[in-house]
Amino acid sequence: MRHFLDFEKPLYELEARIEELRNLNEQEGGVNLADDILKLREKANRFLEETYAQLSPWQKVQVARHPQRPHTSDYIAALVDGFVPLAGDRNYAEDPAILCGLGYLDHHPVCILGHEKGKDTEQRVACNFGMPKPEGYRKAARMMTLAGRFQLPILTLVDTAGADPGVQSEERGQAEAIANAIETCLNVPTPIISIICGEGGSGGAIAIAIANKIFMLEHAVYSVISPEGCSSILWGNASKHKTAAENLKMTAQDLKKMNLIDDIIPEPLGGAHRKKKTIYHNVKQTLLQALEELAPLDSETLQQQRTQKFIDQTRQFVKN
Repeated sequence: MRHFLDFEKPLYELEARIEELRNLNEQEGGVNLADDILKLREKANRFLEETYAQLSPWQKVQVARHPQRPHTSDYIAALVDGFVPLAGDRNYAEDPAILCGLGYLDHHPVCILGHEKGKDTEQRVACNFGMPKPEGYRKAARMMTLAGRFQLPILTLVDTAGADPGVQSEERGQAEAIANAIETCLNVPTPIISIICGEGGSGGAIAIAIANKIFMLEHAVYSVISPEGCSSILWGNASKHKTAAENLKMTAQDLKKMNLIDDIIPEPLGGAHRKKKTIYHNVKQTLLQALEELAPLDSETLQQQRTQKFIDQTRQFVKN
């Protein structure tokens, strides 16, 4: 069943009415209700157009967190041929919150990795709701090092509220693991392309997002902290999350204006979860174009470009 967000309540009512009329229309000997269904569909589309043309930052956060939004596993299944998953950090354990492997994007051999939130309750618990532990980041660093050794471009998909903040993760060196992943991103000799496809939260996101090309989906968000976390720090509780979302400048549109990302990938009307084939096509075309642009660059140029982009982003972030 389709999940509707709070601000989509009128759409839920329209969709329910459309479904009811469709069932009546399909009944043998029933009245032809095609015109009524068409009018309701047009009304629903108008509501989507008007609503999604003026989403507030907090509403964009809700869309970015939509439970039916495509995850890393969905993008891999749709875009990558011959995918071979690789697991484990060769140090402590496997972390399903980061999915890694090798495959082909069209004819391009690639290493692809990204955060995985899981699709149902059991998967979400197993994936720690997409919040990686130290072994997840060490696995990511291992995969990127492997890709560099075999001269494979690296594609990363970012969708996490942040790194796991638990005591055990801290005991196992969470900060060091994130720092090491960032250092690996900076030093790997092959192209890195990163797409913020849902939430991009804090160091948990940037650990795999130091890239030559950084893109965001139209309704994705990317920030140093979640709105709830920011509200808790500044106001003592999470009740000011809407105000925090506005001031964090975390939307794709805000970040493009500040030159913190390279471009925005358009989403289907109503969000990526509504027409997944469309978003898969848009993401694939963006990746292929970026690969083509980066292919002529040598290793030194790629590394220098990433380092300078990271420095420029840091300066811009401090400035704003």
